[in-house]
Amino acid sequence: MSAFYEIDLAFISLILFTAFFIGLVFYLRREDRREGYPLEQDGSGIRDSTGAFIFVPGPKEFHLPFDRGTVTSPDFSRRERDLPLKRVSVIPGSPSQPTTENPMLAGVGPGSYATRAKEPDLDHNGKPKLAPMRIATDFFVDSKDSDPRNMRVFGTDGHAAGTVTDIWVDRPESLVRYLEITLDDGETKVLAPISQVVIDGGRNKVVVDAIGSMHFADVPQLSNPDQITADEEERICAYYGGGYLYANSFRTEPLV
Repeated sequence: MSAFYEIDLAFISLILFTAFFIGLVFYLRREDRREGYPLEQDGSGIRDSTGAFIFVPGPKEFHLPFDRGTVTSPDFSRRERDLPLKRVSVIPGSPSQPTTENPMLAGVGPGSYATRAKEPDLDHNGKPKLAPMRIATDFFVDSKDSDPRNMRVFGTDGHAAGTVTDIWVDRPESLVRYLEITLDDGETKVLAPISQVVIDGGRNKVVVDAIGSMHFADVPQLSNPDQITADEEERICAYYGGGYLYANSFRTEPLV
């Protein structure tokens, strides 16, 4: 009986807080599996399609802003892409290599990308965040900086591929995101991420060290010349990222 009287309000509060905290952690660990986690078990490869109570939460519908419909997460109907890869050896743990003619289009390794919406990202006014300066006319290049427009573009092989014809800006962030390049065929236009180019104002040229001049023709194209979708951004950035490994045979060899 004496033990019963030792249970006071503070002790009960501690028990309730501990139970609440454990439940909160459990809830959050399930919810963060809506995005960024594979929907299959690593060991067995079994795909969870039931929304198991312990590991994966049940589907929940989210309404997108600006009447862009709804999405369900997790989406158990989604299937992973079939990647063009082959094992280099039958030995367990052996690496795989792309089987495509241009490995930068395989979507693997440094060229990996996530499947995103085939619509442009929008700002708080419902307008596309990214736009070329021919449309975003309120943006300009400061006179103290080098304007890359009309500069020649060179690949990592030192050969010219085209000419910069426009600059794509992130309007909410007031940042340059891409350079628009018209290739030497006079028709094809591609984008290059600003983070992967070097603007040499003194020599009046732009250098892209990720890919060679012959690779610009395979840069993923835009479905709308004045807009870029989230999915197109992923693919374009992945292409240049893949170039750091696959642009030439020397980059795939070990460093001795």
